[in-house]
Amino acid sequence: KTKKSKKYHVTFLLDKSNNWIEKYLINFNFNLKKKFFFKIEKNFNLIKNQDLVFVLSYTKILPEKFILKNKLNIVVHSSKLPKDRGFSPVQNQVLRGKSIIDISLIKLVKKVDSGDVFFRDKYRINNTDLNDEIREKQAIATLKIIKKFLIKFPNVNKKKQYGKASFNKRRNFWSNKLNINKSIRSQINLLRIADNDRYPCFFEYKKKIFKIKIYK
Repeated sequence: KTKKSKKYHVTFLLDKSNNWIEKYLINFNFNLKKKFFFKIEKNFNLIKNQDLVFVLSYTKILPEKFILKNKLNIVVHSSKLPKDRGFSPVQNQVLRGKSIIDISLIKLVKKVDSGDVFFRDKYRINNTDLNDEIREKQAIATLKIIKKFLIKFPNVNKKKQYGKASFNKRRNFWSNKLNINKSIRSQINLLRIADNDRYPCFFEYKKKIFKIKIYK
């Protein structure tokens, strides 16, 4: 085989416990099958000797030995890194009232979300979008920036992150607690980012927990 006809091996690593992006990934057409072999995997131990690994919405820190098993590992993170490193970057930005969300495609390194940046982009969230609509926009922006990278690969450049870093902690069940003494309007962004199935909003009343699900 000539060097020109070489096909690169690409794996998308998804998180079994947080694989919301899978349905969008399966239905997205990269139109690059002449250049790449694509596969999806949910067990990082089964991934090795890949040219490219895209780690999508992964909630655990991957061991360094995994990083060394493949030529290039990449993370797509929805923030203007180094701001909003860590967990749930989109949700945390929506909570702060942001509607223009930055997205960064970076090299995966040992220190969380601190790798060099290949590409940046932005997408818009409406101030009435709920969790499912926010997720869809995030997924489309994620897959588009990956496609942009794949089209240019291997002729891609990267830059160091610059600026002051901030870090978001992991959100959990208690992160979605509503205050019954405050208005709905003042808590609307918390309602918007709540996952009706996995992490619905709730309030406590007379030592009981009441869950609230939100729909349009």
